Amino acid sequence: MPFITIIGRGHSGTRTMSHTLYTSGVYMGRTINASGDKVPPHDLYDACRIFAKYVRWTGGTSWDFSKALEMDIDPGFVEKVKTYLGDVLENSAPFRGWKLPETTLIYPWIVRMYPDIRYIHWIRDPRDGILAPHRTDDLGDFGIAYPDTADIRRQRAISWLYQYRLMKATPVPGHLVTVRFEDFVLKQEETLRRLEAYLGIPLSRIVVRPEAVGRWKKAEGALPMDLLGEALAELGYEV
Repeated sequence: MPFITIIGRGHSGTRTMSHTLYTSGVYMGRTINASGDKVPPHDLYDACRIFAKYVRWTGGTSWDFSKALEMDIDPGFVEKVKTYLGDVLENSAPFRGWKLPETTLIYPWIVRMYPDIRYIHWIRDPRDGILAPHRTDDLGDFGIAYPDTADIRRQRAISWLYQYRLMKATPVPGHLVTVRFEDFVLKQEETLRRLEAYLGIPLSRIVVRPEAVGRWKKAEGALPMDLLGEALAELGYEV
């Protein structure tokens, strides 16, 4: 039975994929909020804090993930994740999965616990993603050290950069597809056909809003391009 999860920072448009899966008959958990998140999230939040104990901040916007990548998974982490996913793991639906943006904070250990999952890497231009608040803006809430700043967009950019680098540091799982939010919105049919081939299931067509792409161009205030520029170029966005 294919098991699916979406990996991507909050406000990257992951709700779009979650709603697509849900309306296509994929069991996404007993309770899902308006953002398509499997809730309650508290056990997974606790798992994030356990993982963070093994990440070392080396100053600025640099973190050392080597210990977390090389060590045995903390048993307390396993317990918290299995408790959070209990209803999904026990369900007998032919297709199951979950979405919670904070899963990205523990991606390396999720891949090791569940190597056969169909992973969807969800990417969005971070200049759009940092315009609105999200629970992961303050990495310190999840036990992750980072440089102090009074600039909220800079704080969000640091959070985005941390998660982007953690995703890059994670060994590539056996099943992985990368989807850009902008492609899903502007080339929905083409993108859904690619996802259908990857997942092996027909997907519903939900309403998307083209105006959600490129909102940063009309936003007031400065954007921390010194933090985002290199990653934007790597991801193929125009800088």
